[in-house]
Amino acid sequence: MQDTILKPLIEQRADPYIYKHTDGYYYFTASVPQYDRIELRRAKTIAELAAAPTVDAWIKPDTGPYSELIWAPELHFNMGAWYVYFAAAPSREIKYKLFQHRMYAIRNTNANPLEGTWEFMGQVDTGIDTFCLDATTFNHNGQLYYLWAQKDNEIEGNSNLYIAKMKTPWQIEGKPVLLSKPEHDWEIRGFWVNEGPSVLRRNGKIFISYSASATDENYAMGLLWADENADLLDPAVWTKSREPVFRTCYDHGIYGPGHNSFTYAEDGDTVMLVYHARTYTEIVGDPLWNPDRHTFVKPLRWDENGMPVFGRPSTL
Repeated sequence: MQDTILKPLIEQRADPYIYKHTDGYYYFTASVPQYDRIELRRAKTIAELAAAPTVDAWIKPDTGPYSELIWAPELHFNMGAWYVYFAAAPSREIKYKLFQHRMYAIRNTNANPLEGTWEFMGQVDTGIDTFCLDATTFNHNGQLYYLWAQKDNEIEGNSNLYIAKMKTPWQIEGKPVLLSKPEHDWEIRGFWVNEGPSVLRRNGKIFISYSASATDENYAMGLLWADENADLLDPAVWTKSREPVFRTCYDHGIYGPGHNSFTYAEDGDTVMLVYHARTYTEIVGDPLWNPDRHTFVKPLRWDENGMPVFGRPSTL
C-alpha cells in the first residue's frame, strides 16, 4: 500500500498552534510571514480552519521594545480569560537589538476571543534579561506552569528550555528551572537551539516536545517526559530522548518539521500533531524571511509502552 503524502493544512503559517476549547470550536494562531501581528481564526473542525476567516487580534506598534518580529503566538484560556503569549523584538533602527526578543502577553475576557478587546498585559519577566521566546502554558494538579526557551550567557548555545510556576497568567513565580539544553549532535546543527516546547499529558506521563537546530532542513524535534505525579520543577525527574523523534523526510520532500503543538481530533480522544515544515530546501536568503513554512496536521500514534510515535512528517 502506497503512503499518502500529506499536504499542508494552511500554507505560509509557521509555529502553528491549534486549541480545542470547551465551546466546541478549534482556534488557530501562528506566525504570519510579515511578523507584524497576531492573527486568529476558529472553526468547528480542524479541516475547516484552512478556509476560516481571520481576525487581527493585535498589531505591533511602529516603534518601541515590542515593535518587530512578532513570533510564535499561542492562544490559551487561563483563569477565566483568553491570553495570547508571544515574543517580540525592539525597533529595527536599533539594529544590534533586532534579535533581542522578550516575551509578552495580551488578554481578552470576551467569550469569543475573535471578538471583544485585547488588553496588552506587558512583558512576562523571567528574571533573566536575555533573548527568550516560544512560551506556552499548561495546568497540572491545579497549578499553572510557564514553559519557554531562553538564552543563558553561561551556557553555550542560543536557547534552552525553562519551566516555572505562574502566580497570574502573565507573571511567573519563583526562579526558572532549566529542563534541557542543546547537547546532542542533532540539536546543534547550524544553531545550538532548544525551543518551541509543547505539552501533552497521557498514559500517566507529562510529555514535552521541542525543536532543535537551525530552522532549515536540519530542524528536528526531541522529547522530554516525566511521571505525572513527579515534581515537575525537579530537573532530575525528566528523561530526554537521545535521538530526534521527528525530523526531515528526504524521501517525500518534507523538510525541517518542528515548532509543534498538540490538539485533539473531533472524537475528543485522538491526539493530533500540529507542526510546520517546508516542501523544498533551496531557500533564497535568510531562512527566517522565507514564508514557506506551512502548517501540517496528522494523528499521533502510541507504542506498547505508552510512548508517542511521531512517525514521518510526510505521511499519516
